[in-house]
Amino acid sequence: MTALPVSVVVVSRGRPANLLRALTGIAQQIYPVFEIVVVADPGGVDALRAGPFADTVKIVSFDEPNISAARNLGVTVSAGEVVAFIDDDAVPEPTWLTHLVQPFEQPEVVSSGGYVLGRNGISFQWRARSVDSTGVASDLAVPGDAPVVLTPPKGKAIKTEGTNMAFRRDVLAAIGGFDPAFRFFLDETDLNMRLALDGKSTAIVPRALVHHGYVESPRRTRNRAPSDLFEIGASQTLFLRKFCPTDRHAEVLEAFRAEQRHRLLRAMVAGLLEPRDVRRVMASLKAGIAEGKVRKLNSLPPLSRCAEGFRAFPRPAKVQSHLFAGRLTSHRARMEKARFAVQQGHISTVVTLSPTSLFHQVRFTDDGVWVQRGGVFGKSRRDQPLFRLTRFDQRLKEEACRVADVRLLRET
Repeated sequence: MTALPVSVVVVSRGRPANLLRALTGIAQQIYPVFEIVVVADPGGVDALRAGPFADTVKIVSFDEPNISAARNLGVTVSAGEVVAFIDDDAVPEPTWLTHLVQPFEQPEVVSSGGYVLGRNGISFQWRARSVDSTGVASDLAVPGDAPVVLTPPKGKAIKTEGTNMAFRRDVLAAIGGFDPAFRFFLDETDLNMRLALDGKSTAIVPRALVHHGYVESPRRTRNRAPSDLFEIGASQTLFLRKFCPTDRHAEVLEAFRAEQRHRLLRAMVAGLLEPRDVRRVMASLKAGIAEGKVRKLNSLPPLSRCAEGFRAFPRPAKVQSHLFAGRLTSHRARMEKARFAVQQGHISTVVTLSPTSLFHQVRFTDDGVWVQRGGVFGKSRRDQPLFRLTRFDQRLKEEACRVADVRLLRET
C-alpha cells in the first residue's frame, strides 16, 4: 500500500537549541514521505534559517504564547493527508511515523497517539489513557504492542498526548482544529472530546515512541517544579464550561485546587520551591480560574489550506541503522564512528556498559546519536531488579534486542 504523505508540525517558543535537536531527530525518520512544518518565534526562526534545515522545512513565524493558535497555523500550511504533532523538547524514535501513521490505513481511524518516554529515555511518562468530562485522565489497559482502535464510551474520549499524536488533516481542518481559547493545557484534550462527541475512533499505538524532556519554560523551572499555573487554571475552567455539567463545576475545581496545592507542597518538601513560591503559584492558579470563567468561547471555523504544495523532506535512498556497543574504555572511539555514520544520513546507537550496577539512561545528542549508558549489572527497564548477575556480551545483546524494533538496529 502506498504510504500516506504526512506533515509533521512542531511548535517552538523560546527554545531554539531544543528545536534544532528535535528536528535532528525528526530528520532520521525512516518513513518514506513526510514534510516538516515549524511554527516558531523570531528566535526559533532565526536559528532555523541559519542552520541545516533552512531549505528543507516550511517555516511559519508566530510570536504569541498560544499553542492552539500556533498548531492551527501549522495545519493551514500542511499538505499531508495526515498531520502529526511533536513538541520542541521531544525527540522521536526513527520508526515513530511508520507506526503512528499505520492505523490510518483503516478508514474509520481519524486520530492516533503513541507512548511517551521520560527523561531517562526508558521509563514511560504516558501510555494509553482516556479522559472524562472533567478533564481527568485515567489509564487504559492496552495489552501487547500492536495498535488498538478504540471508540470511547459516552462522556469520555481517548486521550492523545500533544507531543505524540496524529490526525487526518481533512477531519482536523473541518472541525476548526484546536480551540485557541486553550492557550496551554488541555488543548489536545479538548480536541479529543470534540472528536469523541462526533463518534470518531482513535488508535493507540504503543510502538510509536517519543522521548520527552520537560525543558524549562515560563510555567516550570529547570527541575520541573511549577512556577506559574495561570493558563492551567484557565484551561481547566474552560474545559468544564464546554463539557461538564454546571452543577459539578464547584466540586471539580475544589478538587483541582487541592491537587495542584499538593503538587506544590511535594515540590517544596523536595527543596524545589520555597513557601513563598507556593503562595505565589497558588495565586496564579486562582487568577487563572477567574479568567477561565469569563474567557470568550468562539465558534471554530474550518481551517484553510495554503496554496503551497507538499515539501517532501529529503532522506537518503537507503538508510542504515548501526549499533556501536562496548566497554567504557572505548566509548570515545565509538562516538566518533557513530557521528560519522549520522553525517552520512544513517542512524547510530551507542551502548556503553561499565562494570557497575548503575541504572541505564538513554539520550539523543545534539549531533544526532542515540547514546545508552549504564552498568552491566544495573537495570534498564525500571521493573528489573536493582542488581542482576549477567555476562557482558549477554547484556549487550539484551539491550540491543530491547530497542531493535523501534531503531532497526544492526551491529557494527
